Amino acid sequence: MRPRVSLQDSALRNGNFSLRISPVRSEDAGLYEARVVHDTKVQSCHVELGVITVTLSPPSPVVENEPLLLRCNSSHRASLVETCWFHNGRPVPTSRTFCSSHGALSILRPAMSDAGSWHCRLRYSDNEIVSAVYNLQILGFDGPTNPVVYAAAGSAAD
Repeated sequence: MRPRVSLQDSALRNGNFSLRISPVRSEDAGLYEARVVHDTKVQSCHVELGVITVTLSPPSPVVENEPLLLRCNSSHRASLVETCWFHNGRPVPTSRTFCSSHGALSILRPAMSDAGSWHCRLRYSDNEIVSAVYNLQILGFDGPTNPVVYAAAGSAAD
């Protein structure tokens, strides 16, 4: 896993033997064991790392009015009970534009207003809740609703 893994050497002297993984990948999910030997004493702890990913299909860049699929996946082993999506902090209701099913969200005609923070929250049968955020960028025209712009002759027009 090198060079993505590091230990804080200065913290080891204070009894902190934390492992840092950056960036985390899907394949990093699983059980980790830390074992420290000091004199004749052996101390160990186990930590399970769960990983959640949000993927976009088709991959970026997303073009305005072209359908897209945001998929939220987690390494959690229980069965998925509920998926909730939020856009810029507001719940996203299922409609003709937004269709949610089994951890995925379809946006049939994405608009410039759909750009921003998309948050998925997954709830499992053991009541575990995991979540992740995806920042969606959309290419399109973000101008006036009326596509006619008037400018005086000799001036600049944007």
